[in-house]
Amino acid sequence: MFSWFANPSRFMNLSNWLAPACYAAGTLLIAWGLWQGLWIVPKDDYQGGDIMRVMFVHVPSAWLAMASYSAMAAMSFVWFIWRHEVADVAAKAIAPLGALWTALALATGAIWGKPTWGTWWQWDDARLMSVLFMFFLFLGYIALRAAMDTRQQAARAGAILAMVGAINVPLIHYSVDLFTSLHQDASVVTADGPKMAAVYLWPLLSSALGHSFLFAALVQTQMRTEIRERRTARIRADLMAGG
Repeated sequence: MFSWFANPSRFMNLSNWLAPACYAAGTLLIAWGLWQGLWIVPKDDYQGGDIMRVMFVHVPSAWLAMASYSAMAAMSFVWFIWRHEVADVAAKAIAPLGALWTALALATGAIWGKPTWGTWWQWDDARLMSVLFMFFLFLGYIALRAAMDTRQQAARAGAILAMVGAINVPLIHYSVDLFTSLHQDASVVTADGPKMAAVYLWPLLSSALGHSFLFAALVQTQMRTEIRERRTARIRADLMAGG
């Protein structure tokens, strides 16, 4: 199965129709979720009144930040073990997008936190610091790859960093339970089911799914560009070698 997906030509053929479909689905789901979340659902005074509406951007961004790092680490592992080129292309494509969504999660969290907690940022908060650390891991992955002399060295160094840094993802998830944190407990995915009322839950899930589709579409676009660049470089090298 890995061998089938590891073929760049098969990926290009698949993404010819899958990427546009993901763009369309992501746009529609985000639009509906934000329309419901920002203008339709009632404000929740317990969560800070109208400022709670930022959760329809913040929560999907936070989920996707963790999911994107997990995906980057998984693709790095696949490349490290089987040397599948498409896995390395995927890991490289995920990194800048993961950094973007992590930055969005941090920014919207600060906007929500100021009126709710009375502060933009808390340096000793385990959840905030672990997410910030993940943001720096994304940036470090990008910088490390750029500093390497060859593509193989870049892939290997990046894969090791991504896999080692993956330990931070469960730390983020359980940080509220393990350490002192201003951040609230989980209210969507819990052992007893969602604690959130359906009027908030469905727009939130729509927005989260939309962000996921949009992210997938952007990753595919990045991957297609990278594959074309590698093919062009290979052709250029062959032409130069042939004189």
